[in-house]
Amino acid sequence: MTNKPLVSVITIFLNEEKFIEESIESVFAQTYDNWELLLVDDGSTDSSTQIAQRYAEQYPDKVRYLEHESHQNLGQSSSRNLGIQNARGKYISLLDADDVYLPEKLTQQVGILVSHPEAAMVYGPTEYWYSWTGKPEDQQRDCIAELVVPANTLVKPPRLQTLHLKDAEYVPCTCGLLVKRQLCEEIGGFDEKIQHLYEDQVFLAKIFLNVPVFVEGGCWDKYRQHLDSTCWTSYETGEDHYSGLSPARLAFLTWLMEYVTEQEVQDTDLHQALKEELWPYHHPFLYRVKKLTQVFVQRLKLLVKSLVKQILPVSIHCWLKNQLKSAVR
Repeated sequence: MTNKPLVSVITIFLNEEKFIEESIESVFAQTYDNWELLLVDDGSTDSSTQIAQRYAEQYPDKVRYLEHESHQNLGQSSSRNLGIQNARGKYISLLDADDVYLPEKLTQQVGILVSHPEAAMVYGPTEYWYSWTGKPEDQQRDCIAELVVPANTLVKPPRLQTLHLKDAEYVPCTCGLLVKRQLCEEIGGFDEKIQHLYEDQVFLAKIFLNVPVFVEGGCWDKYRQHLDSTCWTSYETGEDHYSGLSPARLAFLTWLMEYVTEQEVQDTDLHQALKEELWPYHHPFLYRVKKLTQVFVQRLKLLVKSLVKQILPVSIHCWLKNQLKSAVR
């Protein structure tokens, strides 16, 4: 690649002494060499502060150490914004201190944005990384997230937001994207009223609703799964969870409805998806009845299937099974 614009990699951290060095080294291992690394300390009290400062001292042309006034802990949004405000690159890449990049990450994604100037951001699928523990039971658990659209597609707004509302588990990880710094500034960066959970989805929503995004098929990053992460902690406390009613998700959906209204986004599919996502929160009793009914029906089906196997001869059971398959076709 002859055109090599500067990339600002922003790594925020809070007490990440276990993982931060591996994260930093994954940036140094990039095949793309025109990058700067901004290490933003969100008030750490462990040795991660000293580790970050050491890298900044050893590599002053590549690494900078940033912190809030008086070493305060202000949250993820404020910390990422501090990085964005100090970034010099044309592009912004986000890497949390417990995650890692694969060596081709920047080369591949910069190449895409250079080749597709109409795209303001690119993202790809992320590997959910369990095997880092070295435990035998974790070696087969690694998986790559699915995409909501075909790979290598330029998607116009607001389609991605609509699709991610319907399939929330496929929202891209921050380590999987590369975005133009100018866009980050235009949308106001991260919303500092939302510091802890869904701050990434608020940021992404402002992008998905306003500009074209290129969705690629390459996986260039690993999202470490561990019990001390923000996501796992939120599931344990009940702030957020994969199923059921989530206070954190309600706060996000409420923000999104207000933002869509303020921006006067006129899209029927988006408004319908938002309405469907908010329905359980507006009608919690009916939602729980619906969920219980679904569970009951599923268990009843399993019970009937088990009884049929036990009562009917094998030949008749197989005949019925084939008849049902033929009827479905």
